[in-house]
Amino acid sequence: MSTPPLRRKRATVHDVAVEAGVSRGTVSRVVNGERYVSDEARVAIEAAIVKVGYVPNNAARNLVMQRTQAIGFIVHEPHSLFLEDPNIGEILLGANTALSDADYQMACLIVDSERDTDRVARYLSGGFVDGVIIVSARQNDPITRVVERLEIPAAFVGHPPDLARAPFVGIDNRGSARTITERLLGTGRTRVGMIAAALDRDSGADRLAGFTDALGSRFDPTLVERVPLYSYAAGRAGMHALLERAPDVDGIFAASDAVAAGVLDALREAGRSVPGDVGVVGFDDSAWAVRAQPALSTVHQPAEGLGRAVAESVLSQLRGEDQPVGGILLETPIVWRDSA
Repeated sequence: MSTPPLRRKRATVHDVAVEAGVSRGTVSRVVNGERYVSDEARVAIEAAIVKVGYVPNNAARNLVMQRTQAIGFIVHEPHSLFLEDPNIGEILLGANTALSDADYQMACLIVDSERDTDRVARYLSGGFVDGVIIVSARQNDPITRVVERLEIPAAFVGHPPDLARAPFVGIDNRGSARTITERLLGTGRTRVGMIAAALDRDSGADRLAGFTDALGSRFDPTLVERVPLYSYAAGRAGMHALLERAPDVDGIFAASDAVAAGVLDALREAGRSVPGDVGVVGFDDSAWAVRAQPALSTVHQPAEGLGRAVAESVLSQLRGEDQPVGGILLETPIVWRDSA
């Protein structure tokens, strides 16, 4: 019977120290990225690491430090919208860049049902992540309550009103919605409506508030069609419903670019020209905006920057640093194209 091959012994800190001619403590300081090591010793240790094939045992080190080197990325949206909405992808990529630079892994967790909530709550309770990023949280969100109870370092994209002290990164949804609605009104539109989406979260409610601010005494609640999600299908269905109720509408603020894309198709199906008969503006400046026909006037939301900033907030908490009071707000310029 053949003898199984011997398994090569894993190189240790001791092996590196012997090869480099330094103490094990000096090797440990270099491996852990600490200072107070001479350049000569550092060069010798790095060469010895390569020669003996040493790989740091991060699992053991993290066990001692009670760290997982992982951050949860929680998205409270339907699975289909996670794939449809380019903003979520951009936020995810921005966050992952910041976490990768800090040598952290990302664990993506999608919450779309009560069962998902229970599953994610058990996962968080198991201590598998050091902190969490939460996207699309609602008011009285059960996942948020779990995070608070476990006292996990967390930061939000957006700011549900019941989270007065939670660190967050966001934009001025209300001010941005007011500004682009005023710009639409400035084109001479007199019957301006809104397809208002996602009113169960701060972004949707604030965009409707900004629209209302811009209209002032001209605001007509019958020209607002409420839809559940920032989605193409919701925008298309919402626009058809609004046209049945108010066929003379000549301007539309859609709560997101995906919603606006649905609005454009509904108007086309109804025989309305854009911007000739109806001017349309959106919100996000996502891939939907540049693919639309005509190209969509919209608010630029810096989704990748939001992701990077929210990840930095969680990492900052893990370092024990104070968080800015009132959160962090990023700029949202208007991008004016052909749809209005």
